[in-house]
Amino acid sequence: MQTATQRIALITGANKGIGFEISRQLGQTGHLALLGARDSARGKAAEATLKKEGLDVRFMRIDLNDPATIKAAADAIEAEYGRLDVLVNNAGIADPNADGPPSKANINAVRRIFDTNFSGTLAVIQAMLPLLRKSSSARVVNVSSELGSLARNSAPEWEFAHVKLIGYNASKAALNMLTVQLAAELKDAGIKVNSANPGFTATDLNGHTGYQTIPQGAAEAVRLSVLPDDGPTGGYFTAGRTEPW
Repeated sequence: MQTATQRIALITGANKGIGFEISRQLGQTGHLALLGARDSARGKAAEATLKKEGLDVRFMRIDLNDPATIKAAADAIEAEYGRLDVLVNNAGIADPNADGPPSKANINAVRRIFDTNFSGTLAVIQAMLPLLRKSSSARVVNVSSELGSLARNSAPEWEFAHVKLIGYNASKAALNMLTVQLAAELKDAGIKVNSANPGFTATDLNGHTGYQTIPQGAAEAVRLSVLPDDGPTGGYFTAGRTEPW
């Protein structure tokens, strides 16, 4: 049962994959996990699964491309809990069939990817920020990717140097810029903002070709969600290590 001292976390894209596992792991630490998902049936199924594990979770419909659902989610959190302690921006899309190198990528696919991965995430942050400001120690975690690292993309010897997806990679680089700027803006507000690189994790997004398990992929976002008050802000991390921008 939710109490005044229980920390409240909203995780977007939480009905499956890494988002679902982040919700599970935060629930296991005692958080009330709000499972953000655009598909109500899948969101409610995820809620039922985690409740059977004894975790305190609630499904919350939120579609990053539908401003009305974002506002409704913020209003519901305000009415029910009065604050938000953790926001994990996990929801994201890829389109490897239409995305590709700059000379070949379908521009409409690039726009769709940016609309969700960057603009949609920014919209969620703006809507939830008043609630995060009401927390005594809020945390914002943007789930990025090493594909968003400019340093790695410019290194021909990098393991994934061949993955030239201008839409996806650039959207994650933009998400990292959002992390840096938001952390600077909120540095005196007690709100820590960081980017998490899950690592190459086997999920639907990559056809389950990753070599990490989903629990391993969720671990860094969870670590950044529960940072102590003397923890870092404005950083980009993987497995507890700093990732090159």
